[in-house]
Amino acid sequence: QVQLVESGGGLVQAGGSLRLSCAASGRTVSGSGMGWFRQAPGKEREFVAGINWSGDSRSYGDSVKGRFIISRDDAKNTVYLQMNSLKPEDTAVYYCALDQDWGMGDSRPILYDYWGQGTQVTVSS
Repeated sequence: QVQLVESGGGLVQAGGSLRLSCAASGRTVSGSGMGWFRQAPGKEREFVAGINWSGDSRSYGDSVKGRFIISRDDAKNTVYLQMNSLKPEDTAVYYCALDQDWGMGDSRPILYDYWGQGTQVTVSS
């Protein structure tokens, strides 16, 4: 059974940084595309960042470009999201997702096969 567990969320002041981690168990992330999504109360789920199976292609949502960085460490079976210059509008539950079979880190949630339970990020003004 595949499990994705996010960690690293919390409360931070605007302008601060956080690094989220997503640890996989039950299968290797190697060969899989990985994505980060977020959902704020009353809003649709939003694509944040994606990384392809080989780690040489990354994509970002418009609202986080230039501030967030996605990376992966297949040896640790973990994907990261470095979040810098955080804003109150970044407040949301952040989810990681795995797109197996040579995934491209696409922005479409429907392409992902497994999801984590989420970690709360709150940015105070």
